[in-house]
Amino acid sequence: MPQLNRQVLLKARPADIPGPEHFDIVETAVPELRDGEILVRNQFLSVEPAMRGWVSAVANYSVPVGIGEVMRAFAAGEVVASRHQGFAEGDKVTGLFGWQDLAVVGAAAVTRKVTETDLPLSLALGVLGLNGVTAYFGLIEVGQPKPGDTVVVSTAAGSVGSAVGQIARLSGCRTVGIAGGGAKTAQCRDDFGFDAAIDYKATNDLDAAIAAACPDGVDVYFDNTAGRISDAVMKHLAVRARVVICGTASVSSWETWPSGPRVERHLLVKRARVQGFLVFDYQARYAEAIARLAGWVRDGRLAYAEDILDGIDQAPGAIKGLYQGDNRGKRLIRLHP
Repeated sequence: MPQLNRQVLLKARPADIPGPEHFDIVETAVPELRDGEILVRNQFLSVEPAMRGWVSAVANYSVPVGIGEVMRAFAAGEVVASRHQGFAEGDKVTGLFGWQDLAVVGAAAVTRKVTETDLPLSLALGVLGLNGVTAYFGLIEVGQPKPGDTVVVSTAAGSVGSAVGQIARLSGCRTVGIAGGGAKTAQCRDDFGFDAAIDYKATNDLDAAIAAACPDGVDVYFDNTAGRISDAVMKHLAVRARVVICGTASVSSWETWPSGPRVERHLLVKRARVQGFLVFDYQARYAEAIARLAGWVRDGRLAYAEDILDGIDQAPGAIKGLYQGDNRGKRLIRLHP
């Protein structure tokens, strides 16, 4: 008898942040494996800010998830059946398996086999997954930090931002995090070792707060937000600063071009560089980053936090909660505990 599989399907396309009303949970039979396929029992499903863009009708770097399709998502799990010579039952794998209990996929959907068996599998979706790899290449390759630089990170308590701050400190930099709320700024300082943390929700003068925290200017700005936070940081760029554009979480919609301060004069006078960044451009080098990140986790130099929701029923509202700031660390959905 075929196994039954619970799947989260996109029901309607949101105009802004997707919520529970945009998804359905259905139960379907798992198809028989064909040659070249594997069956993965997902143990953890990832929740990413980028998912907002994946379901949007506005042009993005990937084809939008179709109405009625399984929600695109990275997941980590175990191979429970294989008709592919490169995978065996019991292999731990991560890849684009979707928001579902069981995934029948080909090798192209697998990002990698997880070999760090001494570390929790969940890390393959966080600090040892795309979040950590994004932080690593975005900072090291695009931000090009130098010892003594001041590195400012927005959404600094998040899974990417917290790793950026710690990698910057490992590179000999001074780090300043920007986050929302006293708990998250305390987490930046106490758990992730930022030299200073600014609560953008509690200050009436973000410009003055950045000036006080960065008296010599900002050498590297790792931008996860865009909007007013980034507008304020731009005023304090140091000469030959590097700005890494990793995310635009504060922009409610890209259907109309957002208005805001013009930064060209700051960039000209400071001879600064602004560069967009997608981690997928570095796919051939993921192993390099993961090896270094895993080493830092093992020796205690790279801390992480996880925000775990139990059960696939939690998935439909998980993205909205992420944008509301409900999470404290990398948001995951745990299946089959």
